[in-house]
Amino acid sequence: MPSFRRQTTSEAHLSERVRDAAVEAAREGQQRMLDAAREVAQQAPERAHQLRAAAAQLDVRWARSAPARWVRERFMQFVMNPILDYYAARRATGSERLLHLEEPVILVANHASHMDTPVILSALPRKLRKRTAVAAAADYFYRNRIVAWLVSLLFNAVPIERKGGGTKDAGHLDKLLNDGWNLLLYPEGTRSRGNGLGRVRRGAAVLAAHHNLSIVPIRVSGTAEAMPPGALWPKRLRGRLRSRRHRVEVTFGEPIPPVADTAEMIERVQEFFQSSEAGPAMRSPYRRRITGRDSS
Repeated sequence: MPSFRRQTTSEAHLSERVRDAAVEAAREGQQRMLDAAREVAQQAPERAHQLRAAAAQLDVRWARSAPARWVRERFMQFVMNPILDYYAARRATGSERLLHLEEPVILVANHASHMDTPVILSALPRKLRKRTAVAAAADYFYRNRIVAWLVSLLFNAVPIERKGGGTKDAGHLDKLLNDGWNLLLYPEGTRSRGNGLGRVRRGAAVLAAHHNLSIVPIRVSGTAEAMPPGALWPKRLRGRLRSRRHRVEVTFGEPIPPVADTAEMIERVQEFFQSSEAGPAMRSPYRRRITGRDSS
């Protein structure tokens, strides 16, 4: 019996030591995780700066030259507009709000499809469109040099880094705006999935406040059905006898003047994106007139 008691006491001491060692190991693990998190947080601003600098270096500046602008307008007129007309019955409302804008401005739109950019550009007045650059994700469109050249030439795209803080401290965007170029931004950062909007970021408002520029909100509907995320090409609606075009609408909102409170500006943009009200209709003169009965 005494031998049994000594063995039990010894096992109890061993179990206690194992438990203490486990607790100490857990504490050390938590401390290492905290130290790693602090190190990442300290490196994040520098990493963000490096990513934005890399995006600026990808900018294809010759795409904003006079010959490139000429090619871009011919492409829109003879290639892109006929393609869009085949797949979409398009309508622009609120275009009169753009007639007396003091440029440059920052255009911000909801984003549901790669079709959004050509649809928006085609709905802009020609004078405004010719001086509008489109912010494009550097990690998506600029991984391949040929693709980067094409999107820059055909859509006047400029690279931005989504993961490194977006438009903040983006020197090439500052230079664009200082040179009088308008800038089209998608503040959600990526195409929205499902029925809801993504989180609207403040980058556009920060740029607007810094340069004292107005924001023009743009709501696009119907493009996600015509060319959903993951699709490589638009599609028509299937009908009983023949296919039909999707109805696509671009609505331009009232320009939002710059204010110091960027959260207020973004809140107004978000409200416009979520609104179902359309402004007074005014059709673009740069595409075929579409009546309410024409859906072929």
